[in-house]
Amino acid sequence: MIKNFERIKFFGELKRSGYKSFSVKEEMRNNLIDILQNKINPFQSIIGYDETVIPDLQTAILSRHNIILLGLRGQAKTKIARLMINLLDEYIPIIAGSELNDDPFDPLSKYGKDKIAELGDETIIEWVHKNNRYTEKLATPDVTIADLIGDVDPIKAATLKLQYSDERVIHFGLIPRSHRGIFVINELPDLQARIQVALFNILQEKDVQIRGFKIRIPLDVLFIFTANPEDYTNRGAIVTPLKDRIDSQILTHYPKTLEISKNITIQEAKITPVQKEQIYIPELIKNLIEQIAFEARISEFVDSKSGVSARLTISALENIVSYAERRLLINKESETTVRISDLIGVIPSITGKVELVYEGEQEGPVKVAHILIGKSIKTNFAAMFQNPDKLNRKTEKNPYQEILHWFSNGNTVDIFNNLSNENYKNTLLSVKGLKEFIQKTYSAENENDKLLLMEFVLHGLSEFSMLSKHHLEYGLKFGDMLSSMFTPSKEEDYESDEDPFFKQ
Repeated sequence: MIKNFERIKFFGELKRSGYKSFSVKEEMRNNLIDILQNKINPFQSIIGYDETVIPDLQTAILSRHNIILLGLRGQAKTKIARLMINLLDEYIPIIAGSELNDDPFDPLSKYGKDKIAELGDETIIEWVHKNNRYTEKLATPDVTIADLIGDVDPIKAATLKLQYSDERVIHFGLIPRSHRGIFVINELPDLQARIQVALFNILQEKDVQIRGFKIRIPLDVLFIFTANPEDYTNRGAIVTPLKDRIDSQILTHYPKTLEISKNITIQEAKITPVQKEQIYIPELIKNLIEQIAFEARISEFVDSKSGVSARLTISALENIVSYAERRLLINKESETTVRISDLIGVIPSITGKVELVYEGEQEGPVKVAHILIGKSIKTNFAAMFQNPDKLNRKTEKNPYQEILHWFSNGNTVDIFNNLSNENYKNTLLSVKGLKEFIQKTYSAENENDKLLLMEFVLHGLSEFSMLSKHHLEYGLKFGDMLSSMFTPSKEEDYESDEDPFFKQ
């Protein structure tokens, strides 16, 4: 890339500058070589693919390949495609007024060729930024060949008084207009088979033919396709000859660890500066949200072939912060901490983002959401505290005995959704043994985290069936497990999606 390019206005000046043009794939290859040698990461915002997808992607670019990114929903396929512009030169020169980004050294269109033939070194040059060399199209059943490749424009023919045999009557589609750039087709299987067939020549012979014209336009385009494997059976398929013409198929995947998943969520979630200032989000809350997605991906109620998008946890984190913010505003407080009971606020983020199998449909989406939240709590509780299921009743003292004994004496605890900070604290401190248990286990934590852990213990013990947990209209009630089995509960259960508790 030459410096002071903005000073170059004419083709003659460009030639004297020593500028040399490359094909888009050669250009990206050369830039990637420099990037790798200088240890620069052009995919910095892509987390969790450092040892898998990114090396495959770099290999494909060095090989000058067209690429298909194959993976389930929410695996950053489109994000990766959009970041590919980082491998393009900042600016490239084109013949001014060219609709096909004509290279002045090798014009493609009749317009470009005529300009060079007419003006020579006096041909005016324009500079195109890399952002304008990226084109993206979502494959839908209504996409036509004219949209992608082009068609004869009768209005242009009539306006310019041209014969239909004149090349100038052609209206070029998105792909020719992406000449010397990147063209992305998202959800490729949704493209009709006859439209996919029209791409054969472009990928293999690198040219297009429009209508009855005998012209061949040797396009210079890097193609990137994205697809979901499930689409092959649900909505469509990639025709075999087209798959054969795509040089590199790269498989994406979900985050392999909770920490990677958490980093993605934190990066992508849109939390306002005011929310960050007023609302404390403990690490435990972040872990619980990520674990919900991990539990969903292995749940017998969720269709694993459909996948569970990373957008679930992103949306869930945004929702739980807003749920806490709503409580803060209602109580006219200046700050608050996200609570375990605030997880009720992430249910809308779960129900709209998981595809249920038959058993899940029978349970209902809200019930499944509660099951996933419960499993997340149970998994994290067992990792942080002594697992109640693994206690040896004969040789080990039950560390939860004092807490359980307090409840067995007929005491209960109500944690309402909109409890003020002070009432929340007093409610938890009223449980005998709860504060002391946390003090022994997590003495170094700050007060907000200790209160959260105290509430977490109640939820965890209820998931291990050591305490009962009932959903009230405006919150939760914890009590003794044994007495609750013999006492009919007047509180609402959450068996039905019509429960008023979920309408909050």
